[in-house]
Amino acid sequence: MELVFLPTYSSWLNWIEAEFAALRYFTLNGTDHCGCTEQNAATAGDVRWRNSRARPK
Repeated sequence: MELVFLPTYSSWLNWIEAEFAALRYFTLNGTDHCGCTEQNAATAGDVRWRNSRARPK
C-alpha cells in the first residue's frame, strides 16, 4: 500500500469517493432499515450488482 497526498477538497481525485457516493445513493438514501442485517443485505446486493457489471476503465 502506498499513501498518496490528496489536497483538501479534492475528493474527485480519489476514485473510491464515486463508488461510495453511488453506494450511499442506491442503498442508504431514503431507506429505513430495521437493523444492521437489512442494511448489510442491501449493501451486499449493490456490491454484487456492481461487480457483475464491472468493466475495466
